[in-house]
Amino acid sequence: MKISQKDLGIKIGIDPSSASGRMNHYETGRHMPDIEILKKMAKELGVPVNYFFCESEQSATLACLIDKLDDKAKCKLIKLLEENNN
Repeated sequence: MKISQKDLGIKIGIDPSSASGRMNHYETGRHMPDIEILKKMAKELGVPVNYFFCESEQSATLACLIDKLDDKAKCKLIKLLEENNN
């Protein structure tokens, strides 16, 4: 996303002296951020929270694209997907 771990940490309110280390622990799975930290990270990066739980690039891309749709478009997409899965 073209932002360093340290810069992201600072932007979401982590103390500058520990921002890089904490963000590294989150990225490597050593520690799991709480939901409030995830929400702040998502907002700063411009992605939905569920982006962090996607297991593939395709799922992550879909999560971002769907998040940008308005409610009417989301309903249309749901109907389309339901029709294709029946």
